Parts: sequence; C-alpha cells; structure tokens
Amino acid sequence: MNITSEEKKEIFKKYGKTGEDTGSPEAQIALFTERINRLTEHLKDHKQDHSTRLGLLRLVGKRRKLLNYLMRKDIKAYRKLIQELGIRK
Repeated sequence: MNITSEEKKEIFKKYGKTGEDTGSPEAQIALFTERINRLTEHLKDHKQDHSTRLGLLRLVGKRRKLLNYLMRKDIKAYRKLIQELGIRK
C-alpha cells in the first residue's frame, strides 16, 4: 500500500520539472494520484476501514486544491497533466 522511495523518485523524474524536483505542483499531484489509486484498491478489499477512507478523502481534497492552483497559474500544464494521469474534474 505504501509507495517506496524508488517509486517516488520515478514519479518525480517523470512529472517534475527536473529529476530532483519534489515541490512542483505537477509532481505533487502525480504523487497524490498514485497514493489515491493505491488507497482506492485497498478500500475495495477492506470496506470497513474508515480511517483509511478519511485519509483518502483528505488526499483527494489536497489534490483538488493543487489542481485548482495549477489551473489558475498554467492552464496548458493543467490540461496536459490531467490527460497524462487520466483524471478529470
């Protein structure tokens, strides 16, 4: 369920502005999306895990805020990112 450091580095390399960029909105949104996908799979098997469900809702909220920020600042990057990640509003 957890993301290993190698997987994080791979995500940051793919979506960050540079290979070591961990702070850009694109990299953070990609990391949140990966975590959300893993938590969703976990909740399919463990339907009564309410604390994980709450954590999932918080992650979705954080991702939504970052997506709104990115949409305001750079609409082209926003459109490219949601198309690559397969998420939509």
